[in-house]
Amino acid sequence: MQQFKVSGMSCGHCVRAVTRAIQALDQGARVEVDLAAGVVHVDARLNAAQIQAAIREEGYEVVPA
Repeated sequence: MQQFKVSGMSCGHCVRAVTRAIQALDQGARVEVDLAAGVVHVDARLNAAQIQAAIREEGYEVVPA
């Protein structure tokens, strides 16, 4: 399970956007978003750079947590 600190997420739409972006690259990815903490947990066959790029493409700032 990889963990990322993501800023700019504030609602359910943000959760869906991040989840869909990651799952577009790995359909079997498990994505858990903690809006209050601004943290995204990802269990996928993707490396950290791929996950970060997918999240950034949705307009969010991300760093490994």
